[in-house]
Amino acid sequence: MIVTVTANPSLDRLVALGGPLRRGAVQRAQDATADPGGKGVNVSRVVHAAGGDTVAVMPADGADPLIVALHRVGVPAIPVPAGHEVRSNITVTEPDGTTTKLNAPGARLSAESVAAFEDAIVAAAAGASWVALCGSLPPGLPADWYARLTARLAGGPRIAVDASGPALHAAAVRGVSLLKPNAEELGELAGVDGDELETRAAQGDPEPARAAAAALHASTGASVLATLGGAGALLVTGDGAWFATPPPITVRSTVGAGDSSLAGYLLAHERGATPPERLTLAVAYGAAAAALPGTQAPRPEGLDAARVRVRSL
Repeated sequence: MIVTVTANPSLDRLVALGGPLRRGAVQRAQDATADPGGKGVNVSRVVHAAGGDTVAVMPADGADPLIVALHRVGVPAIPVPAGHEVRSNITVTEPDGTTTKLNAPGARLSAESVAAFEDAIVAAAAGASWVALCGSLPPGLPADWYARLTARLAGGPRIAVDASGPALHAAAVRGVSLLKPNAEELGELAGVDGDELETRAAQGDPEPARAAAAALHASTGASVLATLGGAGALLVTGDGAWFATPPPITVRSTVGAGDSSLAGYLLAHERGATPPERLTLAVAYGAAAAALPGTQAPRPEGLDAARVRVRSL
């Protein structure tokens, strides 16, 4: 069982344009959709589409449009009453794959809602193999909330963290099994330029990113799955380090690609895969997600894992 925690869930609204975005102009969209969103929700959607056992825990009222949307696609969810409608995020995509995101901050959680949310997570984690703590924190939750949850869940399931900013910094502690930063986040944690890490990897030199991930692994003991945009991803564990490049795709939307990569890694781990095999499936899922519009969950039949290239570093 893979339990996902989304503290700041959303209904993701996609607007697909037929041409470049023109600031200040009125443009007609070619398509518009609304999908259940939030990083943990996205992970659960991918795991569910692959036939995996998952449940998504989040603060949301039972009749919220997000929960209705999850029920419609069959993803198991545990909504904890929040007393307000979840936020809506807007994604604008252009024909060349350029993606612009407008993310709302989310509503403040009351102390009672936070306590009920934490209790629901602990209950869901009983007997689970992984708990994935994903995404931004809404007002009302401290920056070290993921770290506190990790301590509370000690001795239970493995913990994966996919966050950013202060929440990620605070969660990069002993007790976490997997950290999933992107290039920018890895750079922040290592005190280096994340754009440079991604650029160098795209040029065929993942060594700076490997060094940053290895330092993070050494300080936390966690495996590090670092997604590096179109360059691919790398994995550092206690057994070694590997770099993988994705299959060729036409990018339609990068929203949720990193979440799909995390889902691919967790699915592979559930199946007893080796570290290189976990990285292969992570990159295959991330690429498949980027080739889909909006935040659609890639399915196993849409993967091109055979053309993912993995090498040991």
